[in-house]
Amino acid sequence: MDVRRSGDRYLGGEPADGIETRHAFSFGPHYDPDNLRFGPVIACNEEHLEPGAGFSEHTHSHTELVTWVVEGTLTHRDSAGHETTVRPGDLQRLSAGGGVRHTERNDGSSCLVFVQMWLAPVAAGGDPSYEIVRGIADSTPYAVPAAGALLHVRRLRPAERAAVPDAARVYAHVVRGEVRLGGAELGPGDSVRLRDSNSLELEALRGSAEVLVWEFAGD
Repeated sequence: MDVRRSGDRYLGGEPADGIETRHAFSFGPHYDPDNLRFGPVIACNEEHLEPGAGFSEHTHSHTELVTWVVEGTLTHRDSAGHETTVRPGDLQRLSAGGGVRHTERNDGSSCLVFVQMWLAPVAAGGDPSYEIVRGIADSTPYAVPAAGALLHVRRLRPAERAAVPDAARVYAHVVRGEVRLGGAELGPGDSVRLRDSNSLELEALRGSAEVLVWEFAGD
């Protein structure tokens, strides 16, 4: 069980342009050979965009990008013709395939906060694809077959508990609130990397909580 604290994330983005990024993994100029990935996860970025700020059009390839909006609204546009507004509770997946261009912006009047997770696919290439799930439910895990991954959304009321999947690898990211997992107390932005998890539970502390839990079957 490897606990990573929010305060230890690498700071990036373009603060002068209203973009602040907090990286959980080695990223860009913040190169750390001991923190390149965990299973298929190669990035877990917390993005904070001021009103009117955004990422200009850029290219991704051979990556599964899964986006979870925490607050505000995200405007997504891509070269495959998709234009979508993503809100809290929606789950967005962009499969880059052999290559796709996209932009992400905050066209709203309040701050936009979202978590974007990049997963390496089992096989490179293919055609880009896009999906958005409105109001994803806690009870139904979201599958990303290209990366051999399942995403569980855990929303907990005060003192409520929820099981952590028994799996070869589990990656948990605390979106909001405070939780206990395996004896560790975690707050917003904290994450845990688990190997061979067995009979573990999340417990909400001192209020409601929301946690994104990735399940990976293989090494």
